[in-house]
Amino acid sequence: MKYFYSFSLLLLSQALFSQTAPSPLPNAHAHNDYEHERPLFEALSHGFTSVEADVHLINGELYVAHDHPSDLSQTPTLKALYLDPLARWVEQHEGKVYADYDAPFYLMIDVKTRAVPTYEALKKLLLPYRTILHHYENGVLQPGPILIFLSGNRAIELVQQETLRLVGIDGRPSDIGKGYSSDFMPVISDNYRKHLSWRGKKRNKKPAELEALKKWIAEAHQEKKKVRLWATPERKKVWRILLEAGVDFLNTDQLSELQGFLIKKR
Repeated sequence: MKYFYSFSLLLLSQALFSQTAPSPLPNAHAHNDYEHERPLFEALSHGFTSVEADVHLINGELYVAHDHPSDLSQTPTLKALYLDPLARWVEQHEGKVYADYDAPFYLMIDVKTRAVPTYEALKKLLLPYRTILHHYENGVLQPGPILIFLSGNRAIELVQQETLRLVGIDGRPSDIGKGYSSDFMPVISDNYRKHLSWRGKKRNKKPAELEALKKWIAEAHQEKKKVRLWATPERKKVWRILLEAGVDFLNTDQLSELQGFLIKKR
């Protein structure tokens, strides 16, 4: 079943290669992208520039699932669901994810199993794809259309020591000011509910909360890091406030709704 699933994905990708990609949306992040009917390709068809995949290391293989999978034959691998399709997409689109879009496409890998062994397996898996990855070799940037960064169980020290570094790290507000470069830590993420109690249903937002949020976002931007909040209410009023506060990636499961909102904001 796993191999049939992978083959079906490749057939689907062939069909999508023939279509013109939509205008890219720099603020659009697909939360738990793999739960959509067409993982990755649904996000691409809506112009998203960042997607999220949860991974589990099982018997040396990296599987994509929210919870620890019980039936591996029904669970896609990271290679089949994201790496191979992205490599094919870039090849078919002249070395880019979107035409006339020079910024990298972000693949956030949320590590659900132990940090170090999962990272070691991931590094080995990524080596054949390094020509399309935004990566660093002996401290020198090798630009690529895909930027991968790790969230969840992060092997921060191990990644930092690499001479061939194929991934970055998803930071937290507490990481601001610690000297991590934006090359190593391109994104700062945190739970929306830690910062704002407003759910977008009432008018009475708390100004003090909003000002505190804006303060650390500005500090992250001073370090040239992007900001993402997860567990955000799926409401246009909330998206509007977050953009005004400086949030770079709007985290959503509602791809069409966010696409429409961001297009109207232009």
